[in-house]
Amino acid sequence: MFDRPDSGERAVLVHLTFYGGQEDLQELKELAKSAGTEPVFVVTGSRQRPDPKYFVGKGKLEELKGVVDSHSADVVLFNHPLSPSQERNLEGFLGVRVVDRNGLILDIFAQRAQSFEGKLQVELAQLKHLSTRLVRGWTHLERQKGGIGLRGPGETQLETDRRLLGLRIKQIQQRLDKVEKQRHQGRNKRKKAEVPTVALVGYTNAGKSTLFNSLTGADIYAADQLFATLDPTLRNVVLANNRSIVLADTVGFIRHLPHELVAAFKSTLQEASEADLLVHVIDVQTEDREEIMAQVNQVLADIKADKIPQLEVFNKIDLLPAVEPHIDRDETGKPIRVWLSAATGLGLGLLNQALTELFSSSLITRRCFLTPQQGDIRAKLFICAKIIDEHIDEQGASELFVEMDPKYLGLLKQVHTEEVYK
Repeated sequence: MFDRPDSGERAVLVHLTFYGGQEDLQELKELAKSAGTEPVFVVTGSRQRPDPKYFVGKGKLEELKGVVDSHSADVVLFNHPLSPSQERNLEGFLGVRVVDRNGLILDIFAQRAQSFEGKLQVELAQLKHLSTRLVRGWTHLERQKGGIGLRGPGETQLETDRRLLGLRIKQIQQRLDKVEKQRHQGRNKRKKAEVPTVALVGYTNAGKSTLFNSLTGADIYAADQLFATLDPTLRNVVLANNRSIVLADTVGFIRHLPHELVAAFKSTLQEASEADLLVHVIDVQTEDREEIMAQVNQVLADIKADKIPQLEVFNKIDLLPAVEPHIDRDETGKPIRVWLSAATGLGLGLLNQALTELFSSSLITRRCFLTPQQGDIRAKLFICAKIIDEHIDEQGASELFVEMDPKYLGLLKQVHTEEVYK
């Protein structure tokens, strides 16, 4: 095993191109920086298929060894998933820690998780990842393995570790099941109260948390790095028509989000999969914008959220020349895209307008007649409904035209009303 230095990890990045697809090199650099390492060199190459023993070929392996030694690197980061044996063989040859793409993402998640649930989810994913790699920590005892009468402490230790890991995984899963039940109860309460949920989704670092803070007045952590926030946050937002929605900020996606991470964060991502509307936040200045949008939609399909209506938000227009905030609509006039800047506040009012339009279809309009003695009901209507017009006669009686959510109809039980058709 290799101990992790307290700070200043120097990393060599390895990025290979394979026939049939590849990861993104720039994303690897951003992941490395987000993990707190200092990339000192990038080794690139191309192959038809990975080498079964070292992942890279013999020539590239020698090159990598030279780079590690000449730059005094502490860790080698691969932009690809490695098998346990490949990781173990590479560490034995290079003499430094080797971390694959999945392990790197898990390391970042471990640094970012703040809530009880988030920490449990990260630990669960890490333990499942570690369970296939236990043997590399006990290579100095491998010679003590054998048959009957020759079973040594190395194998005994591995068996103990596997048993303890399995027990811990079971305990964490039981705790997460309890947390999921609590989240499910919260979602059921919102559904009974007919409060719609809007989930912010998108590629990590697209500006979701900044937009969330701007819309809700919250102060969740937002920074120019991948996975700046990991734990989901829920806040109430009142739209222009006085209708309340619950806005959820979810974990950001990346290209080819590992399946084990999708599974581990199922309860977190469920805020997106059970939302009434997805606000897909997109960094408008990114060159490969269309490809990133496709990757996000693929992850949404993986968590069965691809059928939920979407409102696209093209963020960071302040970084583009001559682009003004505006709303794009479909052929029926329905909002489908909002151009804005969450950092500067440009176009935030347009997003509120678009959300108001999208959630106005279920509202009802009533003409209400209130006596002077029903001032308490009038005050509640001003809080819960949108007052379109009001007339007060000489005796103090009120005639109001209100637009309201059907769940507040109980306020009008003692009031004479007439339905108004639009």
